[in-house]
Amino acid sequence: MRRLAIPLFACCVALSAPAHALAVEEASIADLQDAYRDGRLSAHQVVAAYLERIAAYDKKGPYINSFITVNPKALEEADAADARYKASGKFIGPLHGIPVVLKDNLDAVGMPMTSGFQGWKNYFPPSDAPLVAKIKAAGGIIMGKTSLSEFAKGGGDNINSVLPGFARNPYNTAFATGGSSGGSAAALAASFAVVGIGTDTGGSVRMPSAHNALVGLRPTVGLVSRTGVVPLDSVRDTAGPMARSVTDLAILLDVIAGPDPQDAATERSKGHIPRSYLPYLKKDGLAGARLGVLRQVFNPKVTDPTIIANFDKTIAELKAAGAEIVDPLVVPELDTIPRPPQTNAEFKTDLTRWISQHPGVPYPSIRQIAESKLVHPLHQQSFDQAVDALPADQDPATIEGRKNEQRFREAFLKAMDAAKVDALVFPTWAQLPAVNGDRNTQIADDPQPAPHAGPTHLGSSLTFVGSMLQWPALSVPNGYLGQGLPAGLQFQARAWDEGKVIQYAYAYEQATHYRRPPATVPPLAASQP
Repeated sequence: MRRLAIPLFACCVALSAPAHALAVEEASIADLQDAYRDGRLSAHQVVAAYLERIAAYDKKGPYINSFITVNPKALEEADAADARYKASGKFIGPLHGIPVVLKDNLDAVGMPMTSGFQGWKNYFPPSDAPLVAKIKAAGGIIMGKTSLSEFAKGGGDNINSVLPGFARNPYNTAFATGGSSGGSAAALAASFAVVGIGTDTGGSVRMPSAHNALVGLRPTVGLVSRTGVVPLDSVRDTAGPMARSVTDLAILLDVIAGPDPQDAATERSKGHIPRSYLPYLKKDGLAGARLGVLRQVFNPKVTDPTIIANFDKTIAELKAAGAEIVDPLVVPELDTIPRPPQTNAEFKTDLTRWISQHPGVPYPSIRQIAESKLVHPLHQQSFDQAVDALPADQDPATIEGRKNEQRFREAFLKAMDAAKVDALVFPTWAQLPAVNGDRNTQIADDPQPAPHAGPTHLGSSLTFVGSMLQWPALSVPNGYLGQGLPAGLQFQARAWDEGKVIQYAYAYEQATHYRRPPATVPPLAASQP
């Protein structure tokens, strides 16, 4: 059943350019900008073609359901870019005329900011989040706001939100996109845009990227501004770039990285940001790289055998590309330090601060949101508990968790330094994507009650490592397993080593070329500029 609380803008435009000048499906930033330079295409034509694909496939046909709101001014913004290029002969910036999607927990002027919550479906923020402003200043065209797990409280699925409802994996629409940035992932996989922004607290960029054959980066916390992003856990939260290729991801990261005076965490980035991440795009970038295999996190008790078999093939691919493999790399403390939780206390403290910076937002407190009963039933209990939560700096679980995060950072640094590895490698997810609607079904012959319950598709995160360390981690396409579903390989490096994970992922991508378009959203003859 369609549950569209926000009107969607659909557009079907007759295109005047020569047929098949360039297929927009899988088009890269370079592809489009080369076509702009030689006059084959205009930004208007490209945006119109993507809008036709959205109209044909997002709420019709395979019903990908990746958008909450499509930007009603996308064509106007494309026209403005075309006019500036015609007048000056110069691109606005590195994203000139490039269609971009935004997860709908970022502020963007002219469109609602819902965070997936139906109580905010008519809330229009007064200003752009700084990273959105940077994208626009670089010439990017915002195609719309994409679906997410409500308040970004999701991982293995992307269904637990009343407002957008199920998003569907374009590779097999019976399966989940992954969350919480599943809308951005599905939209990019389906070629509704070229690049996009997700947010990652516990894995919400990397996991949907893996499930949708994309490249997704969780940057070091502080590399990218979080101002204007609805928080989940401000110590771990970060926005991150998503793309169909490592090259396009690096271009987008160049645009959004940098300090923000409103976000104190970004002060830590000074001195750690290169002039550009593009020089790290080296086809031989794995030659001599020393990589440690973190088998502790994907042991056979919790991991699908096909994931393990695929990873063993991956090791051979990495070696063939010139990497030196340390297998296994063991972090002794990993199994003894309690895993730090994301607490209701931190969520309450952070969301209360965000609300204070957004006057006019409906239901302007945790209590009012809880009492509205408008949140998804899966989240009602956590909101009810958050009402009475202590401030984060007084909450014992939060305080202890932060101490344990530091213990983990020290333990990983010690182990990585001792083994002299440049980065760690392991799968992005321990199981295949979940079937839409299948929540917490144990993958075991003999299901057991908690705390002895067996693994589930939704509880199979291997992204928690980068999240608790708050270091850069990148997922890159790694093949296709049962029923054509994509898998991801994760590169995990030390703080501020984004360049290294980009370098290794690019070399792996160029050696394997696993990315392929999903069959459910084929080219539209009328949408080719």
